[in-house]
Amino acid sequence: MAEQDSTTMEETEMDSKRPKVVDARGILKQNRQFLDFFWDIAKPEQETRLKAIEKLLEHLKSSEKEDELKYTLKRLVEGLAATRETARPGFSLALAQVLQSLEAVPLQAVLDQIKEKHDPQKVKKKLQRNALFGNFFGVLALSQSGRLTKVLEFVCLALLLVPQQEQWQPAFLVLPKIWSDRGLMSQTPEAVFEEVLFGALQSDLSSAFSTPEQLHLLLVAVQKFPAVLKPKKLKKLLGSSVIITMENIPKLLEVLKTAAKSVKKDHLLPPVGLDLLHIALKEDAFDLFWKEAVENGLLKDQSGPCSYMCFRLLGNALPLLSLDQIQTVLTGEVMRQYGEHVVSAQLTDRFKFAPEMETFVDSFLETCEDPDKQLLVVTSFSTLTNQGYPVVTSFWKVVRHLQPAVLVKYIDWLKNMFISPDLETCVDFSTKRQKENQEQSNLNQHCVFRMRKWIICRLTSIIENPQVKKEEDLVMDIARFIFFHAFFEVEKQTPDIPETESSPSVPVDEQTRAVIASSFFSLLHHLNCLPVLGDSVEVAALNKKHVQGVTADGNLWIYCIVQYADALLSHAKYVKAIKPFSDEQRETWDRMLQLVEELRKKGKTSQTLETSAFQQLFLLVGLHLFKAPEECLDLMSDLQNCMEKALDKKTAATENQEELEWVEVAVEILLFLLSQPSRFLRQICRSVFGRICPHVTKGALQLILDVFDPEKDGEESAIVVTEETEKKKKKTTPEDQGEEENDSEDSSDEDEDSSEGGEDEEMVEEEKDDDGGGVDDNFRMGLMKVLQAGNALSNEGEDSDEDVDDETMMALDENIAALFAEQQKRIQAKKDEKEKMRKEKILVRDFKIKVLDLIEVFLTKQPESLLVFDIIEPMIGIIEGSMNSGSDQQELDFLRKTADIFRNQLCKAKRYCKNIVEVKEELHHLMERLVKRARKQTDSSVAVYCFSAALYLFRVLKGNVSDTIMQPSATLGSLDINKVTAVYQEALTEFMTKRKSALTGAMFIDLFNRFPIMCVHLLESSVQFISNGVRQHQQGDKGQACSLVLKALQTRELRLSVTDAEWESLLKRVIGQVTESLKTVTEFKVKVDQEKVIKCLELINFLIKTVSKQQKKNLNVEMTGLVLALQSLGQLEGFDKFVHLNSIYWNAMKHLGFTRPKKEKAKPPVVTPQDASGPKKKKKGFLPETKKRKNWKKKGGAEQGKENKTGEINSKPSSGEVQQGKKRKNKKKRKQGSSGEKNGTEQNLPAKKAKIEPASSKKKKVAKKVKGALGE
Repeated sequence: MAEQDSTTMEETEMDSKRPKVVDARGILKQNRQFLDFFWDIAKPEQETRLKAIEKLLEHLKSSEKEDELKYTLKRLVEGLAATRETARPGFSLALAQVLQSLEAVPLQAVLDQIKEKHDPQKVKKKLQRNALFGNFFGVLALSQSGRLTKVLEFVCLALLLVPQQEQWQPAFLVLPKIWSDRGLMSQTPEAVFEEVLFGALQSDLSSAFSTPEQLHLLLVAVQKFPAVLKPKKLKKLLGSSVIITMENIPKLLEVLKTAAKSVKKDHLLPPVGLDLLHIALKEDAFDLFWKEAVENGLLKDQSGPCSYMCFRLLGNALPLLSLDQIQTVLTGEVMRQYGEHVVSAQLTDRFKFAPEMETFVDSFLETCEDPDKQLLVVTSFSTLTNQGYPVVTSFWKVVRHLQPAVLVKYIDWLKNMFISPDLETCVDFSTKRQKENQEQSNLNQHCVFRMRKWIICRLTSIIENPQVKKEEDLVMDIARFIFFHAFFEVEKQTPDIPETESSPSVPVDEQTRAVIASSFFSLLHHLNCLPVLGDSVEVAALNKKHVQGVTADGNLWIYCIVQYADALLSHAKYVKAIKPFSDEQRETWDRMLQLVEELRKKGKTSQTLETSAFQQLFLLVGLHLFKAPEECLDLMSDLQNCMEKALDKKTAATENQEELEWVEVAVEILLFLLSQPSRFLRQICRSVFGRICPHVTKGALQLILDVFDPEKDGEESAIVVTEETEKKKKKTTPEDQGEEENDSEDSSDEDEDSSEGGEDEEMVEEEKDDDGGGVDDNFRMGLMKVLQAGNALSNEGEDSDEDVDDETMMALDENIAALFAEQQKRIQAKKDEKEKMRKEKILVRDFKIKVLDLIEVFLTKQPESLLVFDIIEPMIGIIEGSMNSGSDQQELDFLRKTADIFRNQLCKAKRYCKNIVEVKEELHHLMERLVKRARKQTDSSVAVYCFSAALYLFRVLKGNVSDTIMQPSATLGSLDINKVTAVYQEALTEFMTKRKSALTGAMFIDLFNRFPIMCVHLLESSVQFISNGVRQHQQGDKGQACSLVLKALQTRELRLSVTDAEWESLLKRVIGQVTESLKTVTEFKVKVDQEKVIKCLELINFLIKTVSKQQKKNLNVEMTGLVLALQSLGQLEGFDKFVHLNSIYWNAMKHLGFTRPKKEKAKPPVVTPQDASGPKKKKKGFLPETKKRKNWKKKGGAEQGKENKTGEINSKPSSGEVQQGKKRKNKKKRKQGSSGEKNGTEQNLPAKKAKIEPASSKKKKVAKKVKGALGE
């Protein structure tokens, strides 16, 4: 059996098909599944291999057949030397599992098989590599079985399997890899290592500083067997009793560099590096190792792999080091270079190590239980700064693992760093560009500003991060700190206000306060979305209800901050406001507090939506008094009057009609707040408007809709475009880009929907206009005058070489310089004006996107209001206007949001207005206008929204009345059937007859689906259009008419609305029209003809089935003409080529009693003896005449040398040149160029023009983007 199956393994590896197993005794034929196990073991999928090994073990245990066990061992041993790399580990693992599960299998037999089968000296030279791998994986299998180290004899025998000849060492370095990487060392008992392995590995141990593998072997042995490798033995092996010594540092450094480059693509720390860390700590030589080997060695190599190895050593060393050692590591040169890498790696296409370092720190903080170490690590990374700005992001997720006490200490450390920035304790660095551009005078102030900016963002992100465990006191402490330093400063210390206990060592400038104020309002947004904090049962119940923005006792977070602000204002002796309140502003503040308290009292007795809405608005406007007091005074007064009218119903009922309703005033206030760049204001406005929605009037809604009216865009609005400072106009450096990325949370106060990225095309066009505009006439005249005044221009007849004195030339230079400077200012002013207009356009668009929130809230909260109908046409106007506007991303977002609200919140709303008796006539007119508007569109993507709105009005007018049997003049609910039928009849006629109609067949099919009653009234027209009224270029509409008729005939309401006689007459007319339509088909030139016939055949199938089912009811319908038309259709030329059409055709003919003829298979031609001989074979090595290359060089040269009788050179290229030009394009150009030069036409050749994209293609691209936004 062994001889017969000796070749199966080689066939397994070399052939993808399964070999035929020869088994004379028939044992293996009994179970083919048994052989499949070995095939699955060799597959590359790990799951497949593991399942196959598991099933193989189960089979061997259950069968207990000796022959199968022998075959298994033989097959697995052969597989150890498989040619496929993925197969060898599978067979090795399978062999290990078999030896471990079946201890009755003798190891000696397996060792003999491995030695005999995989002897490198006995196999062919090309198979020596496979034999070596067979030995390696054989030793690995024996080791993994767990039986190798139990008997010393087997260990020795296993070592003999590993060849020690020098020719194998450079390729495989066998022993160090096997005994260190493969885990044999960890499974080897100390006695086995001392008596057997130490002697075998002594040569590798003594040359440990040669390769990373040998050094790793030594380090593993020292850690595993310290009693064997004592200092005396180490001294014999290495020459020193310890590994980490000053003499060994250069050797270790070379090994570490080699190891770093070996794992360049793996992005991991080599095992030898981690073991060196353990040995350095064990030998109490970590400082020496880190200083000399890492900082003065690897780090100075200035190569990527070595630098990344240093960073990985730092990350892996954190859990192993003491507090002092962590301090040393995190304040050294490795951290500084890591910071430089983080800043430089922010450019695109750069490898970024920061995520990997964050993983190291996150893992350390998660497992570390020492609070001092946790605090030291987070503060050390926070002091790694680039000119004062920490390189770690402000939203650093690792703080979620900090213990509560450590988190409090870290926040206190951040606040202390803000008050007294200690830049000397920071590991600060500057990039080359920063060193070149920095000014030493303002550098310290600049660093302090950057540090404070990051600290505020860091504190804000702690509140925002939901994974950070925090208490209400901690949140309030951070909010108080940010609010205080944004709007107040310390005068004297007082225990009542903890923020006054320490004054900033460096005064807080205006720029810093502006950043803090912006971060404060961003913090308000996070507080308004914050769930209730705490662990009590009441808190859990509130969180189940998704209550946000309140404390555990029910107070709003914003109310708590207002209380704190009032306490600061009442302690004028101790704190001072940055912008002190005037008497009027203070009176407004006090009145706001009084009104809020009254609303809170009313809310406790009878909570209403109005009271909570006004309470939020008063608190919000009150806090904005600190930011913009002048704007908030009138706003607060209007808000107070609005509240009084809203809560006092008697006053509201008797007020003057000329005055605005309170809800209109409230809407104006909300629109003003929406014009401010703040996510918090946007959220508050959305929430407040949702609470006052039931009171919205037509005037209030019109104020919202006027925002989208293009005719009113030029009017004054609350949107103000502020000019950028010079600092923002400077070019952003890569370092500043990193700062902007880290400050994403700081800029969250600005609305997230604003986008300027889509305006690049406009900027490019403006630049083109500026560049191509030519020279200004005024500038030209001014330059002429200056030159004439300086006698720089010569008159006719005068000598232009006359010398001019130096004073005149200096004056002329100054005048010209002044003229050019003035011209440059005018050009810059034009650019600034265009930039201002561009930014204003962006802000206006962003404002409209925010106002869409109010419309969405109204449609969601009040879908049954009559005011919903006033929103339809303005929103369609927005969609139409967006089709003609730009295609930048912000405009597309605006269009997409508008279309989504219109489609989902309006047209598909489940609730709608039912009390429409008074406005039903207006709704009929609105429906008619919408259908006409859809007909006038040039793009079906816009027309579908008009048509959908008309269907929405159809549903509103129809109400809940079901489609039943009706008379033509009857009404359906509030719907006038005659009027509606006339409207859709015109639309259907236009769709079937007009060449370019925006209407589509899907619109009318949707009409029939949703309102089947319309099938009754539009069926006659649809039947006529099957064969009549369609132009020749619009042949596809015949198919559309068939689809509409088919849909109408399938509706149950149509059948119930007609009598049997009428139904019979209808079927006859439809069959007649379809027959006439089929008669017009004579050929299938284009795809439209095929689609038309397919639609007709689908209708015919339905008609035939209907007639055959209803023959029992004496239905007399003649179908002879239809059968003849179908037969003539099937005889058209090329009809059988269309598979789908042919299938539908014979489906219809089958119902008429015809059978589809079977295609006869073409018989193969009879081969005569002469044909059997076949064509004569061509002689090898000879080309046919048509493939031979012509001698074009001689022919071309001869023709080119010919001259005409006049002596001119013949410039016409020869045929050889033309043939070669087809093969080589560049040479053809050179030939043509030379011939043109000979003809003297080179100067007349036009200059190559840049490829200009036509305006039509640009419009097509814009339309394509807009259609994508509309969902097409």
